Amino acid sequence: MAFSGWPEEALDFYDGLAADNCKSYWAAHKAVYEDKVLRPMTELTEELAAEFGEPKIFRPYRDVRFSRDKTPYKTHIGAVIGGSGYVQFSVEGLGVGAGMWEMGTEQLARYREAVASDGAGKELERIAAEIETAGITVHGHGVLKSAPRGYPADHPRIALLRYKGITAWQQWPIGPWLDTASAKDRIVSFLRTTRPLCSWLSSNVRR
Repeated sequence: MAFSGWPEEALDFYDGLAADNCKSYWAAHKAVYEDKVLRPMTELTEELAAEFGEPKIFRPYRDVRFSRDKTPYKTHIGAVIGGSGYVQFSVEGLGVGAGMWEMGTEQLARYREAVASDGAGKELERIAAEIETAGITVHGHGVLKSAPRGYPADHPRIALLRYKGITAWQQWPIGPWLDTASAKDRIVSFLRTTRPLCSWLSSNVRR
């Protein structure tokens, strides 16, 4: 079937899970999750795959081994698209992201080297500015309080150099459009707009 959005029952499911996050609730409502939450995400990601890459839908179970919060189930559904895109549905609405949340040691070294250089660094500045002009926020993650070792505090791109990860993100609150195929149009627009950021990271960091 073609993607046609998430129905009201999907929101009701997560409302109920937030109030009663336990195995008995999950068992009683698993069919609702599979048909009203998981199925639309599967249809959506399959349609996105041709243009944006192979999807992976995350499991609904939380890893509670190192968490004080021992509730067993996630109150959202998320999927990675092509390794650099991300889609998330919850009662808070629809969120879409792109970029790299975390970088390994070697990736971070390459990222900083690229940012410090005039060519690639200025290109990233321009890309981020254009994305934000479109109403999409560009975030830094794991931001250092001071300049990374080996880089001057007065570097013209010191803000970018302090990042340990960089992503673009957009969130839309719940609205009637979420129960229609037009929800996909918002995701496609976001992923196309942020593609230059993903391409920059692929060329300069992921390699």
